Amino acid sequence: MTIFSVGLNRNTKLILYSLGIFVCYFYYGIIQEKITRGTYGEGDEKEKFTFALSLVFVQCVVNYGFANILLATIMKNQGEDHTRTIYYACSALTYLLAMVCSNMALQWVNYPTQVVGKSGKPIPVMVLGVLLGRKTYPPRKYLFVLLIVIGVAAFMYKDSAAKSSQSEGGGLGEVLLLLSLTMDGLTAAAQERMAAEHGTKSGHMMRGMNLWSTMFLSVAVLLTGDGLAALQFCQRHPAAASHLATLALSSALGQLFIFLTVTEFGPLACSVATTTRKFFTVLASVLFFGNRLVWPRQWLAAILVFTGLTLDAMYGKSPAPRKT
Repeated sequence: MTIFSVGLNRNTKLILYSLGIFVCYFYYGIIQEKITRGTYGEGDEKEKFTFALSLVFVQCVVNYGFANILLATIMKNQGEDHTRTIYYACSALTYLLAMVCSNMALQWVNYPTQVVGKSGKPIPVMVLGVLLGRKTYPPRKYLFVLLIVIGVAAFMYKDSAAKSSQSEGGGLGEVLLLLSLTMDGLTAAAQERMAAEHGTKSGHMMRGMNLWSTMFLSVAVLLTGDGLAALQFCQRHPAAASHLATLALSSALGQLFIFLTVTEFGPLACSVATTTRKFFTVLASVLFFGNRLVWPRQWLAAILVFTGLTLDAMYGKSPAPRKT
């Protein structure tokens, strides 16, 4: 029972939680694109926010604080955490590298490309699960992931005209997305090991990973000067500071609704809600920021990706351990 569900039936709660996920991350996507691809200032003083380390640092700090609040309130029944520190340190490193690469990629690719590219997350998770975790998956899961692979490849493909008009960056954005996906796969493998060996709960995982990510990034933003430069940027453009704060808060609140959905309705309902949100975020980016998708290739590719994600969420069963 939570303050969000007092006196509500299950269907109403599911709708409320799904709307919470949708609204928080829909707004998150809009603000993220505004920060990373927009400009601040007027005339010759226009500047772009290019401080990916500081952007992720702010999110990790807010997420860590929010995790502590959750553990003291609605997650207080999760008990003590006995997870080995090395697991949190390693998973935090891959987690923040994935976030940094993903945010940096937006300097060279538009937001729809980033969203669709990151939707390929099941691919490295599955590959590393087979190679490192010695897992097996049902045949239909391979089919669903194949749909995602084909859709992402078709969406990311650039014909000669697109290459000539989007030569800036030389494919660096796509490389960063690939690195981000690889880090996502490593993070998932570490999290599965934590859950298997120590029964790590969601609140503890959120707090531990964000704590270590904050510590790593504290060193990085100080040594690189990224933190000071971002602070000076926000002093010149107060709107950027406001955007950073709302970005972090919407992300943290979205994680709360995800937790409520998973605990009360299971991961299936949560996966369907988050997949639907991603699709409409792409549409919003097209409508609000003028990003254009190539018809019919990129539109059909995006539909293929989200179809694969939805089918995987609804019919892809958990992997069974391989018998030895």
